[in-house]
Amino acid sequence: CRHYLDAGRRQGNYWQVGDVRNTPGRSMFVRLNDSPKGSAGKFTDAATGEHGDLLDVIRESLGLVDFADVAEEARRFLSLPHPEPALLPKMHAKAPAPTGSSEAARRLFAMSQPIGGTIAETYLRNRGITALHGTGNLRFHPRCHYRPDDDSPTETWPALIAAVTDLSDKTTGAHRTWLALDGSDKAPIDTPRKAMGDLLGHAVRFGIPGDVMAAGEGIESVLSVREIIPGMAAAAALSAAHLAAILFPDTLRRLYIVRDDDPAGDGAMATLTERANAAGIEAITLSPTCQDFNEDLRQLGVDTLRVNLRVQLASQDVARLMARA
Repeated sequence: CRHYLDAGRRQGNYWQVGDVRNTPGRSMFVRLNDSPKGSAGKFTDAATGEHGDLLDVIRESLGLVDFADVAEEARRFLSLPHPEPALLPKMHAKAPAPTGSSEAARRLFAMSQPIGGTIAETYLRNRGITALHGTGNLRFHPRCHYRPDDDSPTETWPALIAAVTDLSDKTTGAHRTWLALDGSDKAPIDTPRKAMGDLLGHAVRFGIPGDVMAAGEGIESVLSVREIIPGMAAAAALSAAHLAAILFPDTLRRLYIVRDDDPAGDGAMATLTERANAAGIEAITLSPTCQDFNEDLRQLGVDTLRVNLRVQLASQDVARLMARA
């Protein structure tokens, strides 16, 4: 506990700390001795309900993902000499990443799991999205921290985690969509979506862009277009302002702008069209019938959406990129 949870302190037969990621606080307790209540080394976080053993402490406090890495770290620790507690170094545990930073985003994504078979997949399917090829930048976290404001206690909800990457595929940020416990919808909280890290110019990317790609605001809206046009790489910039500033791959020759039908969407479309044309890239706008393409998919159905998108594509892209009717 002193080695991996050095932000805490001993309280009787327990080690007390904020959480398993070594945050200062008092809500998590690690049992230091065997007792009728449980074995030494087991922990429980009273605030979140998280519980586990010392291997879980190693995994979470260091931000490890693969069990092989956790086991290797445990073996390394067990081989260390055990100096007096006052002399134990504190540099072995990874320092907490600044809140909202790119490093915090990378750690969050690393601690998440693939979406297959999870509540995140259930959520997407409930929104009509079943074409999940090329969605490695989406993951699931079963207990993602949520704090409405600085004065509120931290809650945990399952969440869809999306990696925001630059053109070299380096993770610069993350987007969290907190979900209802059954995946039926977003979580019943004030702000169920939040982004963190370095977002300007970057995006949540699906597929490998070549000479043609699509770019839009929301993840669900962009994935709804890919439901009908599965051969097209796409990027979700997460907001109108960030869509207007998205960076172009060197190979890009034609950009489809997945527009949201609102004033912010109109402004992003105009700015992005101007930037693309100045870079020698043809810009074509895809406009929804409803407010966005996920609403089209859910309200109008796959067949109507396919017809609406087909007439908006360049003729040479219909055969090579669209799903066959």
